[in-house]
Amino acid sequence: MDSGEQVFVFEEVAKRKERDDCWLLISGKVYDVTQFLEDHPGGDEVLLAASGKDATQDFEDVGHSDDARNMMKKYYIGEVDSTTVPPSNKIKPQTYSVTPKDDEPGFLFKILQILVPILILGLAFGFQFLGKKEKN
Repeated sequence: MDSGEQVFVFEEVAKRKERDDCWLLISGKVYDVTQFLEDHPGGDEVLLAASGKDATQDFEDVGHSDDARNMMKKYYIGEVDSTTVPPSNKIKPQTYSVTPKDDEPGFLFKILQILVPILILGLAFGFQFLGKKEKN
């Protein structure tokens, strides 16, 4: 880091989230994108939504081209003091475990799964037997 480079605290960067004063924090670097809002291919709302926080993940998720990354140099204004950046609140996927309820008719259901097909087969053979008996 050059000695003449500006270093900002996160709170200062986070305050700059308006149309007339919009800064982004991406990978520890601060960009003043106010003049770029109208030219952004995804629209100004995308940039405004990413301001006020660490926008690194938002930026990387989109998959910007090398040209877009090179264009960023034009809007670079300094670094952020990493000790002032709050930890990111990553959403952890919730894990669920399915346990059978005690009141589920497990045993009865298993018996019915066996008995119903046997009953159907029995009826089929019974009708077949009765059909042969009537022909005789």
